[in-house]
Amino acid sequence: MHTADVVIVGGGIVGSSIAYHLTESGCSKILVIERESAQGKGSTGKSMGGVRAQFSTPVSIQMSLYSIPFYANFEEHLGYPCDYRPQGYLFCATTAQQMAYLRTNYAQQLKMGLKNVRLMQGDEIGSMFPQLRADDIVGGSFCSTDGFVDPYSAMTGFMTCAADRGATLWKNTVVTGFTRDANGIVSVETTRGPVAARKVVNCAGAWAAGVARLAGVDLPVEPLRRMLVPSEPFDEFPHTAPMIVDMSNGFHFRPEARGFLLAWNDPEETSSFKTDFDPAFVEKILTRAADRVPCFANLPVNPKRAWAGLYEMTPDHHPILGEAPGVRGFFLANGFSGHGVMHAPATGKILSDLILTGKTELIDASLLSLARFAEGRLIHETAVL
Repeated sequence: MHTADVVIVGGGIVGSSIAYHLTESGCSKILVIERESAQGKGSTGKSMGGVRAQFSTPVSIQMSLYSIPFYANFEEHLGYPCDYRPQGYLFCATTAQQMAYLRTNYAQQLKMGLKNVRLMQGDEIGSMFPQLRADDIVGGSFCSTDGFVDPYSAMTGFMTCAADRGATLWKNTVVTGFTRDANGIVSVETTRGPVAARKVVNCAGAWAAGVARLAGVDLPVEPLRRMLVPSEPFDEFPHTAPMIVDMSNGFHFRPEARGFLLAWNDPEETSSFKTDFDPAFVEKILTRAADRVPCFANLPVNPKRAWAGLYEMTPDHHPILGEAPGVRGFFLANGFSGHGVMHAPATGKILSDLILTGKTELIDASLLSLARFAEGRLIHETAVL
């Protein structure tokens, strides 16, 4: 029988970061199990790649304050690129209520130690980006260290470093069950045979609830399709632009290659494992794009290049991190609700700490435990894109 100190189920960016952080702490007997023929075929490779510290809850801000500097120094420390581009995030408020919300968040962000965030007046935004329709923009919030990374490169860097230090990656392998005794997890059943391990981490992304069920854990994580539309090359808007978020309807976009990448959370979307792209979405998003950026009325788009991926949603849009109550040795790193790539470095550090020492200094881990749902301790995060 194969043996491992820690088995990680799912080889996306979160699983890869946990493997990296564990090996960084000297734990090298790690097995990462990926059911696909290559890593990143789940949500990682389909992500928009945005990273931001502009959140409203302390725990999300803390995770960003670890993750973004980590990405900024990624190549220096790991020797692989992650293509971090600190072009910023610009939230554009169109009502006094939205502006008050940004002000509250801003105060919280400063308190947590975020240095590069500032509030802006509407006319400042209008003069910064004259291509925007700014007649209804009352103000906004901008953070220069927010930006984007390439999720696939980051995942590959994490996993390659972990492998260099002794971690093993099995591809084309499905986890089919877990055996337990009075002390918790004993082994992992897989299509390549059993693996003896006392510690397992569920990093199965949108499919995490199914993996948890195999261990007798009820995990409130549901898949939600998110569609992204890249444009063809377009030069009527500056490519130095940040991620720009229209708070009136949630439409947001950023430069990508020689064009732009457009995103919008369709409120009609319901929980499902659908990952096909719906061509009707193109008109919905382009209507909102042209409304905020009039020159986007001429934005060339090829629907065949658009794609869909899955968010893994929890009831309070915050991740579930830590050991599952009642199943010793079964750790959870799930439910990132669209923030898995941006918080992957912090998640790797937190889970590595919890697995190896039972505690972490990075956050108050009890806030994100699975037990919060049964205990009615949901966290209210409203800055969800």
